[in-house]
Amino acid sequence: MTTHAPLPTYYIPHGGGPWPFMPERAASLGSLTAFLRGLLTDSGATPRAIVVVSGHWEEPVPTVSSRSDYSMLYDYYGFPENTYALQYPAPGSPEVAGEVVAALGAAGFPTATEHERGYDHGVFVPFMLVAPEATIPVVPLSLIAGLEPAQHIAMGRALAPLRRDNVLIVGSGMSFHNLRALYAGADVLARSARFDEWLNDAVSDAPAARDERLAAWASAPEARFAHPREEHLLPLMVAAGAAAGDRGQRVYHDDIMGAATSGFRFG
Repeated sequence: MTTHAPLPTYYIPHGGGPWPFMPERAASLGSLTAFLRGLLTDSGATPRAIVVVSGHWEEPVPTVSSRSDYSMLYDYYGFPENTYALQYPAPGSPEVAGEVVAALGAAGFPTATEHERGYDHGVFVPFMLVAPEATIPVVPLSLIAGLEPAQHIAMGRALAPLRRDNVLIVGSGMSFHNLRALYAGADVLARSARFDEWLNDAVSDAPAARDERLAAWASAPEARFAHPREEHLLPLMVAAGAAAGDRGQRVYHDDIMGAATSGFRFG
C-alpha cells in the first residue's frame, strides 16, 4: 500500500432523482451543481478510486460491487424520458473492491461482493457532476440492513486506512429526506432547519463526541420528521467513521425543495 496524506471524506446531498438533467430543477439548484462540480478540487487530489455509499442500496452485510464496468440502475420513477437514457461510463475497480473487503474483514465485519448491480442514481447522478470525465473508478458499497448508526460509523472507521492510499470515500444521501412532508406543503423549512443546525453542530464537534452524538441522532430535534426512515442519513455515518480523528465541517448549505439541506467534509 502506498502511503499518502489522507484524503478527506464527504457526505453529499444527491438531490432528487435526475435533477441536473431537468432544466427547471437544475436552474433552482445552481448552488448544489457548483458544490458537486468543485468536490475534487476541494479534496486537493485526484483519487485513484472513489468508494461511494449510497442511500439507495442496503444488504444484510456490507456488500461491495466488484464490477469492472457498469450499467445504470434507473431507480426513479415518473421523470422525463431522456433521463432514462443517461449514461455514466466510469469504470469499477475489482482491485479496490478487494481492498474494501479486506479492510472490513480485518475489522470483523462479515462481507459480500456482487457483480451485477448497476450504478444507482445516488451514484451516477451526482458523479456526472463530480467527475464528468468518468475516468476515475467508482466502487459502490452498500449500507447494512437494520440501519444501526453506530455500526455504520464502525464500518467507516474500518475504511479509514484507504484514505492514505489515495481512495476518496463519499457518502451520498440527503440530510433531509421526508418526501411526504415536502409534497404535502407542511411547515418544512423551519422544522428541517432545527434538525439541520443540530446536525451541523454534531458534525463540527470533537471527533469522539461527534461519533457519540451521530450514533444517537434519533434523539435530535425534529429527527424523525427529517428522516422517517434513515437510509439517506446513514451514509453520513460512514463518512464520519472514515474520518477517524479528523474534524468535520459543513461545506454546503441551501434549501432544496423548501428543506434545509447540508453537505459535510471531514479532514
